[in-house]
Amino acid sequence: MNWFSSFITSSIGQKIIMSLTGLFLIIFLVVHLAGNFQLLSDDMGESFNVYAHFMTTNPLIKTVSYGLYFFILLHAVQGILLAYKNRKARGGARYAVVSSKNTSFASRNMALLGTLIFVFICIHMGDFWYQMKFTNNLPLKEYASIDVPVKDLYAKVSVTFDQLWFVVLYVVSMIVLALHLIHGFQSAFQTLGINHKKYTPIIKFLGVVYSVLVPIGFAIIPVYFYLFK
Repeated sequence: MNWFSSFITSSIGQKIIMSLTGLFLIIFLVVHLAGNFQLLSDDMGESFNVYAHFMTTNPLIKTVSYGLYFFILLHAVQGILLAYKNRKARGGARYAVVSSKNTSFASRNMALLGTLIFVFICIHMGDFWYQMKFTNNLPLKEYASIDVPVKDLYAKVSVTFDQLWFVVLYVVSMIVLALHLIHGFQSAFQTLGINHKKYTPIIKFLGVVYSVLVPIGFAIIPVYFYLFK
């Protein structure tokens, strides 16, 4: 096991772990967004509440979710360690001016962007996930489509998204996420050796499209609630 511990603590090992966990989280974002779009259904929250109940009670989904939490933490920790190593390798100094001209804002500030996203995730999970999983603060509602009462998470979402400061925080966080994804998407494939003169431009293009559309999809929801609900 010495080779394994040496690998995961090496720079290349940490970069590979960052890439693999990042790609997993990229897939998760699409699934999470599809679920969140249930909030836009014109059914007084039934679709979303039934979906939220399923996601928090299904044994398979619960098992996968524990892996998700682990990957989020692992991705964040590895990102911080890599940033620290890179900074230490430069003697604690910033990139040289010449180098900065050849790199994007996102690539130079991935650790900062990732930290801001992690803070937002903690706030977001405290507002919704924690309330759903570990408290009895949410009222129960009954629907014909399900044979048990379910927690009314939709009501909590409506109240939260009625606050301008939270809507602004959410939208700004999605901008930060977009910047993080634009560099991270391409970087993950490059780190894993998927780099070809024919396919790399396609990967870059798809990465930009994904990195813009997915955060916009998330941002639309609180804006819609604040303006129209």
